[in-house]
Amino acid sequence: MSHETFDDQVAAYALDVLETSERAAFEAHLAGCARCERTLRESREALAAVVLDGPPAVPPPDVKAALMRRLAEETAPPRRRSDTRRLWLRGAVVAAAAMVVGGFLTGMFVAARYEAELGRVARETSRLREDLARQEAALQARVTAYQAVVDLLRDPSTRVIALKGAGPSPTAEGRVVWHETAGGQVLITKLPPAPAGKAYEMWTIAGGTPTAAGVFQVDASGQAIHRVPPGAGPVDVFAVTLEPESGVPAPTGPIVLASAK
Repeated sequence: MSHETFDDQVAAYALDVLETSERAAFEAHLAGCARCERTLRESREALAAVVLDGPPAVPPPDVKAALMRRLAEETAPPRRRSDTRRLWLRGAVVAAAAMVVGGFLTGMFVAARYEAELGRVARETSRLREDLARQEAALQARVTAYQAVVDLLRDPSTRVIALKGAGPSPTAEGRVVWHETAGGQVLITKLPPAPAGKAYEMWTIAGGTPTAAGVFQVDASGQAIHRVPPGAGPVDVFAVTLEPESGVPAPTGPIVLASAK
């Protein structure tokens, strides 16, 4: 058997597609042939580089020579059965390599899609948890405020004072549940959300002097509950103005709600 036959079998052996008899003969030859050992090692390294999607592997000189012989043979007259069989083996090697690379790339694509879907589900779950936590906190604050209103109403000295819309919010309405020493709670409806950078500020007015009683925002439905701290003395008027969201020490914006004097 010529050494050319072993040259043709190296790539097939690297992919484990040789028949049993050919494999045994090749392995017996391989044990004492440094040339075939070197070519086999280079062929396996080239296949590994393809599978790992690394830099393009440069074919070893012996493999390149075998490919050039194949090109020459394909332009030659019809071959014997053994030549046709060698060509079939080479085609099988190429097909097997393509299957390995295709399977690897398909696996990477599926894994990437799966990881992307897991990431989307995780982000959506996190967003839902944050929304639920905000809603729970808002509900707890509302329950606490309602309980404070109930506690105030148990005292006979507590007053309920109506607020009427004014200025840019004529349809707004409100109620102040007020105790002179304990303070109170203001309940507001039909007040549009404040523009960006703005907030509503509560005022208690005694003897014509306004005192800031905190800033607040309304929800999307125009409702709000806000605690009003007790004043230094009896309050004559309650009012709400539109101010910068950080609040101001004295009213500067339009009055949106006010009680009767």
